[in-house]
Amino acid sequence: MNPRPVASDGVRETVDAVYRDESRRIFATLVRLLGDFDLAEEALHDGFRAALEQWPTEGVPAHPRAWLVSAGRFKAIDAIRRRARFEAWDDAADAVETAIGAAPAWDDDAELLEDDRLRLVFTCCNPALTPDAQVALTLREVCGLATEDIANAFLVPAPTMAQRIVRAKARIRDEGIPYQVPSAADLPDRLDAVLRVVYLVFSEGYAASSGETLTRPDLSAEAIRLGRLLLDLLPEPEAMGLLALMLLHESRRVARTSASGDVVLLDEQDRSLWNRELIAEGMALVAQALSSRRFGPYTLQAAIAAVHAEAADAAATDWAQIVGLYEVLSRAEPSPVVELNRAVAIAMRDGPAAGLALIDGILARGELGDYHLAHAARADLCRRLGRTAQARAAYERALTLARQAPERKFLERRLASLPA
Repeated sequence: MNPRPVASDGVRETVDAVYRDESRRIFATLVRLLGDFDLAEEALHDGFRAALEQWPTEGVPAHPRAWLVSAGRFKAIDAIRRRARFEAWDDAADAVETAIGAAPAWDDDAELLEDDRLRLVFTCCNPALTPDAQVALTLREVCGLATEDIANAFLVPAPTMAQRIVRAKARIRDEGIPYQVPSAADLPDRLDAVLRVVYLVFSEGYAASSGETLTRPDLSAEAIRLGRLLLDLLPEPEAMGLLALMLLHESRRVARTSASGDVVLLDEQDRSLWNRELIAEGMALVAQALSSRRFGPYTLQAAIAAVHAEAADAAATDWAQIVGLYEVLSRAEPSPVVELNRAVAIAMRDGPAAGLALIDGILARGELGDYHLAHAARADLCRRLGRTAQARAAYERALTLARQAPERKFLERRLASLPA
């Protein structure tokens, strides 16, 4: 197929679309070819600059990703040669250029290319890195999330996060951490870290930690794609459970906001908008994972989501089953957030007073004091009990902690609706 010319005023739009859809895949392949994060990042942007210069006259290539990988690789070789004119050229640098030059510009093996991002995930999640560094590096290098956004998710200053990412990349380089999927013998031990990172990526996409929108569909879609790759590579129950959990939550995305972007709570959502294909796929995965008897926290969370998906409406929700699943989850993975969710489920089963007593106990221990959803849950239960002053104080506390615009608007509306 011959390249098709593109009018100059359309080049930017075309390049932007390719960058949005393909840039992280291209980056992952460049990391494999070049063996260095920073060199690959520079090559990525050089390749797109070359596209802006050449595509208007040469036309858009039949395989833009292949063209950009090839262009970026050769730009990297040129950069190494330019630097060599001003620096002592040692054997190591010579070996780098030789290796880059010898590597094929493009490999037609589609499976190999798809695995490039999976290799990158395992590299970013190497046990030599701290857990925070693993997540930060995956969000930055695999998903392309801006350092400032990652810093917001971690509640740290942007310069601190930038230093953390730089140190992680330096450690990968200095320790020679391989860019590869672990061997079959090592893979199960490494899977937990990767599953955790993929889930955190999905969580940031499904309920953004800050910003003007409730969700970031690009991140959720990427996490689901990575989840599918992981399941293909290692069909373990928890990989099934995680993918099921993501699919079941993703099925509700459209119903979670109104036409104006406002938050719609689960019990108020239009369930006809839920994606039944994703629900069916998620339910099948949950059943398969549970039948293995080797499931863990992700499968249990997916089972809870499945109970919600089974209910025709909010009133039909089996809260007794959900409470039971949360009790199992609290034993498998104890945490204050799991306790909070269990308390909310008990409030739905036994009444708001029962749930409020549990939430007050969590907050009295000093846990979740800075977690806005804990105060929002407390406020809602106080509102339902007619304790207006306590509800107002709890809503105001939640509002001071919330950093996402739609959630803030929701809390403001609830606060304004309280009786004077």
